[in-house]
Amino acid sequence: MKRLLTTCATSLALAGVLASHAPLAQEAIRVRGTIVSLEGSVLMVKSRDGSDVRVDLTPDVGFAYVRTVKLDEVKPGTPLGTAAIAGPGGKLIARELHLFPADRPIPAEGHRPWDLEPGSTMTNARVSAMTQATGNRELTLSYPGGQQQIIVPPDIPVVETVAADRSLMKTGEYVLVNATRAEDGRISAARVLVSRDGVRPPQ
Repeated sequence: MKRLLTTCATSLALAGVLASHAPLAQEAIRVRGTIVSLEGSVLMVKSRDGSDVRVDLTPDVGFAYVRTVKLDEVKPGTPLGTAAIAGPGGKLIARELHLFPADRPIPAEGHRPWDLEPGSTMTNARVSAMTQATGNRELTLSYPGGQQQIIVPPDIPVVETVAADRSLMKTGEYVLVNATRAEDGRISAARVLVSRDGVRPPQ
């Protein structure tokens, strides 16, 4: 019996040690706002709700900016993402388009809720059809398991991403930070999109 109790105590102690070293659950979030400061690996952002957000950048963090492209560059076969909201009749109305490199897999391909504004969605897919109607273009975006009809107003931002470096991270520039938040509240990021020449990441 004494040996059994000793064994149980050892097992419980080991379980406690393992639990204390278990990785914290990570929640994917996005931080949008303007740069307050960047010191070392610590990025401070004034978020769009007015709060100050600390983001710890990983050692392999990547930086990029967006540049404007013409809507005419969007054709059947173009891989892109679009934040959109539901319009009359259930069709989605694009708030922006961001084009992906044609020679790479589409990241996070599919359709999901988004946080650009209440009720918004994100669709990352390939253009399978395009029509023109009542001054707007209508795109059919197809992805494994489904498709979405997207109405594209002529005045929305259309951009593509360009690799950059830390030198663009200046106070006052706008950033979209794809980050993770741990259970203890700490926010870390391995990728930052930053504005350049007045063009902001629209998504």
